[in-house]
Amino acid sequence: MITKANGRIPRRVDRLPPFPEGWYFIATRDALLKEKLIEKTWMGEEIVAWSDDEGRVCVAEAFCPHLGSHLGPAAGGTIRDGCLVCPFHGFTFDTTGQCVATPNAPPPRAAKLKLYETREILGMIFAWYGVGGRPPQWDLPEEPPTGADWSGLAFATLRFRGHPQETTENSVDVEHLEYTHGYHDVEPTAFSIDGAYLRSCFDFKNVRTVAGLVDVVTEITVVTHVHGLGYSLVEFHENTIGMDSRLWVLSTPVDGEFVELTLVSQAREVRKPGRYIVGMGFLPRKLRNRLMNRILIHEERRFVAQDVVIWERKRYQSPPRLSRADGPVGKYRLYCRQFYPGPAPENGNTQTSRLPADGTATHGRRIDDRASLHARGGAEELRSTGSAPSRR
Repeated sequence: MITKANGRIPRRVDRLPPFPEGWYFIATRDALLKEKLIEKTWMGEEIVAWSDDEGRVCVAEAFCPHLGSHLGPAAGGTIRDGCLVCPFHGFTFDTTGQCVATPNAPPPRAAKLKLYETREILGMIFAWYGVGGRPPQWDLPEEPPTGADWSGLAFATLRFRGHPQETTENSVDVEHLEYTHGYHDVEPTAFSIDGAYLRSCFDFKNVRTVAGLVDVVTEITVVTHVHGLGYSLVEFHENTIGMDSRLWVLSTPVDGEFVELTLVSQAREVRKPGRYIVGMGFLPRKLRNRLMNRILIHEERRFVAQDVVIWERKRYQSPPRLSRADGPVGKYRLYCRQFYPGPAPENGNTQTSRLPADGTATHGRRIDDRASLHARGGAEELRSTGSAPSRR
């Protein structure tokens, strides 16, 4: 794109690289316990996942290092005593990926599965995808606090043609909330970037017509926590009745064309239900909580389905021609550059297109803080695309 600094002519980009670096959803622990062995296409790779008798989770490439057999259950792979057994020659692998047994000879030391590093949040299993096999460059956040007043998790999954950068962009594109979803008085309140962690906050009003007669207005405060392009946690506070809820939006590339978008909701107990949920006051609190969470996941799936119609048919527009109302879309796109490492230079250290990847960090941050660089770069992109400053 053209700037005063480089003077280059902007080049239109119609398609993003399909597999940005980051943490991406695999499955739930409950699913692993139920299925024993899971196989799936994930980030363009065939993988398997299982847990041993002590609860250790392994996510590995789905091909045996012996003679290349697929290890998934569709090919006959099984779990025996917490280990993965190849259906071809019976080579057996523990959750460290090491071959620990064969039927007729000592296990070869070199026979080891390719593993993916994992994290777990409230029973949701994530694995790190690093371009060129890079180790994790940042970590996922700690588990959010839970207690007896929080419901369990409810899940909904949608599969469609798309890209995680496009789906995650909705967290900063607050203008579409009003035009696409019918929200009212959407007002951004805060925006910040710290390495791989992006925080976006806004308020809005939702108007629902009950029984075709009465308009019920709810005022909602939203805080979105984005940790890379595969993990977003949205916290809602409904100010009218004091209800808190959470929504995880987990966008995972499948094969370079499709993504699986997993929605996970959790609701906090409403001790004094008001007119918005009239009639629920007679229900036991725990049942009321579960019912509210089912309503939430149904509504969120409905909202996301409205986006899917657009995502499946849109083109990635770069450079974007932003307007005064578009807010931090330009800054968001600069933030995303760190998830597409470029080719390795002679010293062997892979570089990103914008930020050096010079080490690991914790809690969504790299070792060196580049939030200010992102802020300056975001303003630069907004100027270079001919847009005016955002409202905030």
